[in-house]
Amino acid sequence: MGVTSDKQRRKRRAFLAATALALAMPTALAAEEPKKAAAKKVGKSASGVATGVQTTAKNSVLDAAPKGSSATRLPPVKAPVLPEDWHSFALTFSAQMPAQTAPLRLWLPLPKPQEPLYQRNPALHWQGNFSRCGLHRLPDGELEAFFCDWPDGVAPHLEIAATLTTADRHFDVSRRTRPPERDDILRQSLQETAQLPNAGAAHGLALRIVGRIIDPLAQARALFAWVIDQSVYDPTLPSCGMGDAHRQINEQRYGGRSADINGLFVALCRAIGIPARRVFGQRIGPSRLAACLGVEGEDVTLAAHCRAEFYMPGYAWIPVDPADVCRVLHLEKPAPDKARALRRILFGVWEMNWLAYNHAEFPILPPTLSNALPFFVAPHLIGLGETRDIPEATELTYHIRSRVSPEQGTQNDK
Repeated sequence: MGVTSDKQRRKRRAFLAATALALAMPTALAAEEPKKAAAKKVGKSASGVATGVQTTAKNSVLDAAPKGSSATRLPPVKAPVLPEDWHSFALTFSAQMPAQTAPLRLWLPLPKPQEPLYQRNPALHWQGNFSRCGLHRLPDGELEAFFCDWPDGVAPHLEIAATLTTADRHFDVSRRTRPPERDDILRQSLQETAQLPNAGAAHGLALRIVGRIIDPLAQARALFAWVIDQSVYDPTLPSCGMGDAHRQINEQRYGGRSADINGLFVALCRAIGIPARRVFGQRIGPSRLAACLGVEGEDVTLAAHCRAEFYMPGYAWIPVDPADVCRVLHLEKPAPDKARALRRILFGVWEMNWLAYNHAEFPILPPTLSNALPFFVAPHLIGLGETRDIPEATELTYHIRSRVSPEQGTQNDK
C-alpha cells in the first residue's frame, strides 16, 4: 500500500464528520418533539378561559401578545425621566374615643411605600396612650397599615403626623422605561376576586366592547370610553362606594362611585387578559383640572378616592381614572370640548393632589383570620377580648388634615 496523501486524509475526515451528523440528526429531532408538545400544551393552558379565582384570562398579553400590536412593537428602552415638580404635604391623622369597656385594636391605612416616579414618604411620627403599636406590611407594597391596642377602661387617642411628596404621574407612549413586572404580580392582577369578575358575563361583555381590536392598548382605551359612557355617577353613596363590579355586570346597571366605576374598568381589563388593579387612596389638595376633583380647606377626612391602573409590556403600569371623568360630567356638566379634553387627560394621567394607600382587595387585618372589608381606606376597629366584640356604644372620631407645604423642589434636590 502507498502512503496516504494529506489531501486524501482531509477528504476522509470530512466524509466521516458528515456521516456522523446525518446519523445524529433524526435522534435530535425526535428528542425535540416532546419538548415542543409540552411547550404547546403549557401555552394553551396559560391562556385558557378564566373560570375561577386562580385562572388567567384568555388571550393574556403576558402569554401571547397579538402580532403587530403595541405589546410586540415596543420602542427602545430609555432611562426613566424623573419628575421635576414635586409638591409636599403635611398630613395629620387623628383618632379618639370615649373610655371603653373592652380592649380594642385600631387599624389605619398609611400612604403607599416609595413610588419613585410619583409618591415618596419621608417620615411618620405617632403619639397616643396606646399600650402597643406597630406597622403591618404585605409583600410587594400591596398594603402598609398602622395598628395600636388599648386595654379596657382607657379613653383612646392617637395622632400620626406624616410628610408626603408627590409628582403628577404621566404615561408617555413614546418611552419604554421600565423592566418587566414580576410575573406573579401580573398574574395576581388577572385573577377573579369577590368583587372583580374575569369570566362568564364579564368576559363576554369585554369581548363585545373591544370587537375586532387586537392592540391591548387600544383595547384598554375602548374599555375606558365604554365605562365612562355607560356609568352613572352616584354621589349619594358613601365614600368610594361599594366597589362590586359583579353586581353591576349581572344587573347591567353600571356606575356608583370611584371604587365601583374604576372597579368595572379593572374587571373588564382582566376579562380579556390585560392585568389591571384598583389603587385606593385619599384626595389631599385642590385640583387644577376641575374643582370637584380636589378638596378645599385642610379637612380631607371624607375625600377617600379609588383610582385604577393597567399593565402594558414595556410601559409598566398606566394610570387611568374613568370615575373622575364621570364625576365631573355629573357634578359640573362641562362644555363638550372640556369633557373631551378630560377624557384624553385621565387616560394616562394621575393628578397627584391625591395619595395612594394600597391596592389590596379584601385585606386581612390581624387578629381576624378573614375580613369582610372589601378595601381599606378608612379606620377599622377590631375587638381584642375573648368574644372579639366591639362595645355597641363605641364612637370613633377620626380626622385627616392636609396642608400644602411651601417646601417644593426638583427630584435632584430632594
